Amino acid sequence: HYVQAGTISYFSVFMFGVIALAMVVFVIHVETGFRRIPISYAKRVVGQRAYGGHSSHIPLKVNQAGVIPIIFASSVLMFPVTVAQFIDVPWVKTVASYLEWGKPLQTALYVGLIIFFTPGDSSFEYSILKKYGGFIPGIRPGKPTADYLDHVLTRITLAGSVFLAFIAVLPNMIAAATHIEGVYFGGTALLIVVGVAL
Repeated sequence: HYVQAGTISYFSVFMFGVIALAMVVFVIHVETGFRRIPISYAKRVVGQRAYGGHSSHIPLKVNQAGVIPIIFASSVLMFPVTVAQFIDVPWVKTVASYLEWGKPLQTALYVGLIIFFTPGDSSFEYSILKKYGGFIPGIRPGKPTADYLDHVLTRITLAGSVFLAFIAVLPNMIAAATHIEGVYFGGTALLIVVGVAL
């Protein structure tokens, strides 16, 4: 319809298709990506039977939080804009205008809030190791193991939060690159669809 009306070119439609396909492949690749932490279990003898003595791994997903940080960040940023619709004060309207979708300040705050809201807690993995007598080869049990898991998870969480922020602002980048306005190809919706499909 846009092509027939002459508002966009065939090249823009082709670019949109290429970017959309690359985005789907990228999201699937990151959503299926995880870091394997090798763990071993000490052999225990209970009565006549031996337990443990095998190796396994803890899979730490790159994007453990899903779309929740994006939802929290957009809710926080939409609150002042919503309040400004009911308050007729000039400075409130001015602040709200800077926080409209796609403005530079809104985009910067959006990215920052997504990174802030992406959790990274290693206590769950550490409690599983303690409960079942597992240990990470080459790392001493106790605090060194907890510190190692925290270090690894912090780095993975940072990568996951940057990925989420990129996906969240990608529709703005697609619109700028293809000059196609009004066609929304949202990264958040794609995350949900890929997550459910996987």
